Amino acid sequence: MLYFAYGSNLNHFQMKRRCKDSIFIKKINLNNFRLTFRSKYRAADIEPKKNSKVIGGLYEISKSDEKKLDVYEDFPILYKKYYFLYYGKKIMTYTMVKKTEFRFPTERYLNIVKNGYRNCGLDIRYLTKALSEKK
Repeated sequence: MLYFAYGSNLNHFQMKRRCKDSIFIKKINLNNFRLTFRSKYRAADIEPKKNSKVIGGLYEISKSDEKKLDVYEDFPILYKKYYFLYYGKKIMTYTMVKKTEFRFPTERYLNIVKNGYRNCGLDIRYLTKALSEKK
């Protein structure tokens, strides 16, 4: 199956730890969404927003990887699954169930995300923009 990663799951080392069968395919955009950080965990989340985009990584994962991600993402309590089409292919990602206010991520988490941006060849300006938009 295909999985859209953002936040700490962009980090190739993290993804291999969480999903041993995962294969990074390429960077892609999820249009009409924006990246934010929220919850008591200060974790990454995405939410609908017209004329915005979230840049992320497209991974191929196995069914067993999906089950491991479900546990890691605390599905369906903290995150729910969201599906979208990308060039006719069905892609799965996660969004937070409870939409709380912006919470700046911890330095440790932010460094993992930044490394993920580098791993996937993503433009760090999109992360900087998400961190400056506190609404």
